[in-house]
Amino acid sequence: MKFDTPSSPSLRWDIFCRVIDNHGDLGVCWRLCADLAQRGHAVRLWVDDASALAWMAPKGCAGITVHAWPDDAAMQSLAQDSTFNIGDVVVEAFGCELPEAFQALMAQGRLPIWVNLEYLSAEGYVARSHGLASPVMSGPARGMTKWFFYPGFTPDTGGLLREPNLLEAPTATTTPSGGTPSTVTTSQTRQSKFDRAAWLAGLPLDKPIAANERLISLFCYEPAALPDLLKQLSQAATPARLLVAQGRPRAAVAAATQALHMSSRGAGLLHISQLPYLSQTDFDHLLWACDFNFVRGEDSLVRALWAGKPFAWHIYPQDDLAHHDKLQAFEAALDMPADLRKFHAVWNGLETGPLPALSRTAIDHWHAWGHQTQQRLLAQTDLTSLLLSFVAQKR
Repeated sequence: MKFDTPSSPSLRWDIFCRVIDNHGDLGVCWRLCADLAQRGHAVRLWVDDASALAWMAPKGCAGITVHAWPDDAAMQSLAQDSTFNIGDVVVEAFGCELPEAFQALMAQGRLPIWVNLEYLSAEGYVARSHGLASPVMSGPARGMTKWFFYPGFTPDTGGLLREPNLLEAPTATTTPSGGTPSTVTTSQTRQSKFDRAAWLAGLPLDKPIAANERLISLFCYEPAALPDLLKQLSQAATPARLLVAQGRPRAAVAAATQALHMSSRGAGLLHISQLPYLSQTDFDHLLWACDFNFVRGEDSLVRALWAGKPFAWHIYPQDDLAHHDKLQAFEAALDMPADLRKFHAVWNGLETGPLPALSRTAIDHWHAWGHQTQQRLLAQTDLTSLLLSFVAQKR
């Protein structure tokens, strides 16, 4: 069931997000906020560090207001403001704890639907836990119910974030006079309108991209196999352009080139170019433009899936190595080819030894899997539509 039609009820949403050590949580929350707003809902985003939105979403989005995480003074002000009302839905993203004073306001008057939006995983507990109730047993919101909402890769989970105009082309069926019904496209997707050559030409790069260069985007943490990748690409028979994201990827590449005594701009047939901070729209375009994408975390993983291109996921490393199980569950859920699993194992440090060759043959082979996976996931309902349906059932 989808709620992006004029007859759908417009709801007020309060979405809470804490930025831990990277920008992925904020990226996911902003995409959710924007998707809701574009479907006619009013959204307040409460975040403890909104600075990344300056480059992530420089144009903002109509229907969204951004607020600082409310401290005690702010909560006292809200409590005394007779015009302030809690939203119809309150989303606690990734287990961030709502301020107790905000919980107290929630408990007054009509109770909102309280959703805990969890992290994305392909592990078995996701389907078992999705949609379960969590009664609040103590504190100012005692007696209320919090609902767990788990994103996932199968129809029995909360799905993946995908705005309606990203890949799906709405169609209409017409019947000409005396003729056979035909299907015509009534609107284009963002991806179908993407001009790859023009977008690449507009990037502020140190050197224009050559027609014969393989394009590889790099968004990662600090993989131990990075020097191996750079050395491999520099010695390959095919020219490659490595497009490096700002932040930790740029620092990791600087350290790797120094360790290899390689120029910061590459060596041999490898040329390294540094990217500026990209908006979410331009980051999508980067993934669409490249032949292979290195992504990390959650938000960029999902966008790599929608790009339909081959990719390697650098999963967020955890001290207890829980990320190993998470990666292997993801590989199994999406039927990843064995050679690409091997590449992931070395890239993520599950296995030692040389990084498998990122050859043109391998990339071409993995491309078929990327496209098939995109189409398979596209057949499932998107997260926002499922969330709206879930909220409608609980109201």
